Amino acid sequence: MFELSTLILTAIVALVAGGAIGALLFKSLAPQEQQNRELESRLQKAENKLTDYQQEVSEHFAETSQLVNNLTQSYKEVHEYLANSALKLTNPDISRQLIDAGDGKLIANDTNVAAEESTPEAPRDWAPKAPGEKGQLSEDFGLEPNHQEEEKITP
Repeated sequence: MFELSTLILTAIVALVAGGAIGALLFKSLAPQEQQNRELESRLQKAENKLTDYQQEVSEHFAETSQLVNNLTQSYKEVHEYLANSALKLTNPDISRQLIDAGDGKLIANDTNVAAEESTPEAPRDWAPKAPGEKGQLSEDFGLEPNHQEEEKITP
């Protein structure tokens, strides 16, 4: 029927093929390989979530920037409208003050005038009521000296 060498050769080929198939099945079904695939899948999902979140944050700040620019433009338009109306409806001095306020000059001038007119004064909550007295935030305010303790300290 079959020659012995053909039978042996077929057995060896079948053995090698079976071993290769067994090794591949073992590798694909091994718990370590399955755990690695699961970790890779979780990592990919986490990276996708991070990318989506970063995209949302970028879109949020871009939209916020646009809205702030729109708000600034609206304030500028309102100020220009008021300044133009003031030029038409009021005397020139008030109109000039409104125009200067848009440039920040009026606020700076008011601050300088107020600083020149007043002198610095200590806040009233801790200042002494009369010269030579201790203020309320002084370390020894309201404490009467204990002569016995002073005698113990000084020999």
